[in-house]
Amino acid sequence: MYYDKNTTIYLNGQWIKAQDATTGLYQQSFHYGNGVFEGMRSYKTSKGAKVLKIKEHFERLLYSADKMYIDLKYSVDELTAICYELLEKNNMQDAYIRPLVYTDENMGLQPESKANLFMCAWEWGKYYDQPVRAMTSPFRRPDPKSCHVEAKVTGHYTNSLIAIKDAKQKGFDEALLLDNHGFVAEATGANFFFQKNDTLFTAPRGNILPGITRSLVMDLAKENGIKVEEKHFTPEEVYNADGAFFTGTAVEINPIESLDEKPFKKAWNETFGHELHQQFNHFARTA
Repeated sequence: MYYDKNTTIYLNGQWIKAQDATTGLYQQSFHYGNGVFEGMRSYKTSKGAKVLKIKEHFERLLYSADKMYIDLKYSVDELTAICYELLEKNNMQDAYIRPLVYTDENMGLQPESKANLFMCAWEWGKYYDQPVRAMTSPFRRPDPKSCHVEAKVTGHYTNSLIAIKDAKQKGFDEALLLDNHGFVAEATGANFFFQKNDTLFTAPRGNILPGITRSLVMDLAKENGIKVEEKHFTPEEVYNADGAFFTGTAVEINPIESLDEKPFKKAWNETFGHELHQQFNHFARTA
């Protein structure tokens, strides 16, 4: 799915075939989760490939590396050039792009600062092909006093893996995680919005990864005169909402059919989410 014999990747300054890439087995990123990454999408436009919000993604990658004491010696401009060259070498326009920063070999717990940069791309269609059935997860987001929750760190995603596995075993498509105070935070890999009384609501920063697609959706809502309020809310406040959706690079904008088997009031095409999805698609594919 992710590569074949012709796939080219970037690894520490070299362009090599994905099947020929190797790395060490004694690094902190494998053993202790000390790595950082981004998920990015490129869209085909009339002028070629366009990586959506590329500057913001690479700024966050550098921020995440800094928070984890990893010395990533690349600028945003250098990372951007590598990204577009990667797409060109693989003859891709509509693609998902994964930059990963991992550490050098070190089996101790003192942070290893030397960085390795891996970047790859593959064709990845819609994450979900229909409205999803979500459940409130028994697992909670990490306490923001225990880690840098706004950094995109590999180790943080063990939380997501167990939450989504639990949800699927119970017959749901996705899990909605609460924060340590019992308020809705986000899904396993996406931010959450719901519509009620002509307003969109989403969780505030502090216990979430503040997604780049989330910010874009909020900007598009403002341009369309749709009120967005960042506030704390419980699952019970969501149950009688008009509609809800997830946002993220992988999911883009995806409707939610129900939360905890309680369906939303309006059809998807009658909600702000549907309107914003159309606006998003236009923005993403406009050169």
